[in-house]
Amino acid sequence: MKNLSFLLAFLSLFVSCTSKQLSWVAIGDSITYLNEHAPETEGRIAKGYMTMVTDKLKNISYFNQGYSGWTSADIVDSINVLNVVKADIYSVFLGTNDWWQGRPIGTFSDYKNNNGNGTLYGSFRLIIEKLRFLNKDARVILITPMQRVDFVQVGNLKNNAWGSYRNKDGQSLAAFADAILEIGKYEKFDVIDLYNDPELRIESLVKFKRLKDTATGGYKNYTYPSFIDVPFNPETDEYPYPVEAMDMTYDGLHPSDKGFDVIARRLIALLENNK
Repeated sequence: MKNLSFLLAFLSLFVSCTSKQLSWVAIGDSITYLNEHAPETEGRIAKGYMTMVTDKLKNISYFNQGYSGWTSADIVDSINVLNVVKADIYSVFLGTNDWWQGRPIGTFSDYKNNNGNGTLYGSFRLIIEKLRFLNKDARVILITPMQRVDFVQVGNLKNNAWGSYRNKDGQSLAAFADAILEIGKYEKFDVIDLYNDPELRIESLVKFKRLKDTATGGYKNYTYPSFIDVPFNPETDEYPYPVEAMDMTYDGLHPSDKGFDVIARRLIALLENNK
C-alpha cells in the first residue's frame, strides 16, 4: 500500500513536471480586468476567472489584458500599444460594452471582407488578425457576453444600466453573442457561450434587487423580473444589491465568485486538454 502511494505521488509529480508550460493572454473588458482589481468590488469577489483557471492548471500562466468599459473597437484602436505578447493561447471576452454603447453589430461580410473597425464583426476581424500576426499557431478561444440584469456600480450608483431583457439602440445582447458564435464557427475556434449557459440564466444573476415600494415608500426585495419597471433613484436610494442579493453576479453584470467559477470551469474543460 505504501509503495502504491509512493508510485501515485511520483506519477503526479512526473506529469506536473513534464506538462508543457503555456502562456495565455486574456483580452476583455471589466469582467477580465477585475481579476487583478478585486478590492474595487468592496469585498464582493475574492478572485477572477483567470486565477481560478491557473490555480487548477499549473502549467498555464496568464496575462491580463482586460480594460474596464472597453468595447472591441477600443481594443482595436489601442492594440498596438497594449503590449499584447506572443502567447500559446488567446481568449477574447468582449461584447457587453459594444451592446450598451450602441455599436452596430454589422454583418458577417464585415468580418469576412475586413471592412474596418466600425462594427462588432469588423472589430473582431482586426483583433484576430493581430493575434495571428503575434502567433499564427496560437489557440484562440472566443467567449460570448453573459446575460445581464440591471447593473448598478458599487460605490457609484449613478453608473447604472438596464439588463439584456431589453434592447439597446434597437439591438439585443443576444444578437452580439450570436455574432461571436458565427465568427467562432467560421474560424473553427472554440467558443464558450456564456450567454446561453444554463448556469448563467438571467433568473440566476441576482437573488433580488432592493428598491423602494412605490406604494409604501419602504424598501422591498424584488426578484427578477418583477423589479424591471420599479424606479431606482441613484441620488436618494440605497445600493440595490446588498451582499445577500448576490448570486451569479454581485451587481447585476459582473460575476461573483460563484459566477467566475462557472466561467473558469468552462475554460478548464477546454484547456486541460491543451497540454
